[in-house]
Formats: sequence, C-alpha cells, structure tokens
Amino acid sequence: MRDKITACLTVGNEEPNIERCLESLKWVDEIVVIDSFSTDRTAEICRRYTDRVYKHEFLGYVKQKELIKGMASNPWILFVDADEQVSPELRDDILREFESGANRHYSGYEFPRRVFYLGRWVTHGEWWPDIKLRLFLKDKGSCVGREPHDRVAVNGKVRRLKGCLNHFTYDNISDQVATLNRFSNISAASMHSEGRRFSLLDILFRPPFRFFKAYVIKRGFLTGRRGFVIAVISAFGVFLKYAKLWETLLEKDPGGAGPSRPAGGGPAQA
Repeated sequence: MRDKITACLTVGNEEPNIERCLESLKWVDEIVVIDSFSTDRTAEICRRYTDRVYKHEFLGYVKQKELIKGMASNPWILFVDADEQVSPELRDDILREFESGANRHYSGYEFPRRVFYLGRWVTHGEWWPDIKLRLFLKDKGSCVGREPHDRVAVNGKVRRLKGCLNHFTYDNISDQVATLNRFSNISAASMHSEGRRFSLLDILFRPPFRFFKAYVIKRGFLTGRRGFVIAVISAFGVFLKYAKLWETLLEKDPGGAGPSRPAGGGPAQA
C-alpha cells in the first residue's frame, strides 16, 4: 500500500479558482482547507470536496501554511494554492513514485510551475521553469520565507518531477498590478520589521536589473509582447517595494529615513 498524501489549501475569497483546483486533487487521500473568513462561496465549494474545512484568521502566508501542515492526518503533505491546478501529468508522476515505493528514498519532491498569462502558457523568462517544492514529508519539512513569499524547506533528499503545477496567476494586467501593489506593502513591512534601511542604490539599480534579468538573461523576449510586459511590471514591483520601504521609514521617523547603507553591510536580494 502506498504512503498517503494530504493536500493542504489556505484560501480566502477564491470562488473563481477553487473548484478547478479541487477537481485536480480528487486523487489525494485527504484534503484540508483553512479559509480566512471568505465572504464569497469559497468555503461552500470546498465542502463539496472535503468535510475538513476550517475558518481561521489570516496569520500571513508562512504561518498559515505552518498551521495547516499540523492539521494533516497523513505523512505526506502537498501544498497547493487556490489559483493552481495539479496537471494530469504531475498527478501521474506523483502516483507512479508512491505506488512503486520510490518516495521512501526522498523527503520531498519539486516540480515546475507553469503560468497561464493573457491567454497563453509562459515557457520562457523568469516565470519558467518556476521550480516549487510542494510535496514533502510532514516531519521533514517546514514553511519558511519572508512575507509574502513562502517556500518549503526540507531535511533530506529531494527529487524533481517533470509534470507541471499549473498556475492561473492573474486575470488580467489590472489584477497583476493590484497584486503587486498589495505584495509590495507586505514586503516593505517585512523589511522594515527586520531593521532594513532605505538605500538610494536599491531604488536606482534593482528595478532596471530586474527587467534585464527577466527579459534578457532569462530570455523573456522569446515570449514576445507578453515577455516584455512581464519584465516591465516585475521591475515596477521591485521599485514599489523599495519606495514603500522609504515611505514606511519616513512615516516612522521623518528625520531619519534618508538614503543610507542597508543594515548588515549590503543590499538584500530583490
């Protein structure tokens, strides 16, 4: 008998996405959902697929996933976001590993995440291959990272699968810009809480480098106009993050938020 898997979803107002996600998880042994008091039909839809639907205030992307991990009944955890979908190829890859017993040699599995953007799959640029470690042994892994960017860290060997996790990231460019605006607020607050100081060098050089990395180094130009738009908006997101850090410092200490060298001897990675 293969080892059992629990899919864990932390959700909030995901009515347009959640059914597609849950349909792709019918093969797992258990689905656990924590809903951050959605005001739409998210929780109602989730209850069609599992009776393990709970409500809890949103603690942040990292802490919310640590909370739900502890609620899983099975030894293996699969983190999936509401706007994601396990492709049939990835499902088959996972089941093949578990049914053969090969999973007992590993503590975790990672796989590429493929983004659907403006009507087409993105297969070049910084969004591809967006490798994610999402399947792991409960007692070997934990959720870490700086808000709003969570990731899984495991103690042990990790194997990469070929099947894709599909990501329906943004409805349109307006949705993308709104998300960047929200995430840059969270990032600026996280940097401020860590004692990060504002540096003019960050705001001058990090945005253009992000564009160059996304469009040239990662060959985003091969995606055509979409690649250019992705690179420009990504660079703008970096600009927003550091501009809002300066704004936060200005609000907290109007006389002490001028340009300075970052704490710790150098700028952190964008």
